[in-house]
Amino acid sequence: MEIGDKVRVRRLRDRVPQQVIEKLGKIGTVSGYKMVDGKGLGRLVEFDDKYATWFFEDELETAG
Repeated sequence: MEIGDKVRVRRLRDRVPQQVIEKLGKIGTVSGYKMVDGKGLGRLVEFDDKYATWFFEDELETAG
């Protein structure tokens, strides 16, 4: 998944705030990267409502 790709939130790995839970199943755009767990890259995703947060790569899927 590269910057600019459209992605769908398919699952949530950890307990997260309600604002993030509401993004489950929603489509957003990858806008950046975040180093996570010292060995992987998370994806910063921005949604149509301008809310942005990061997700582990396995929480996302590409959206056609």
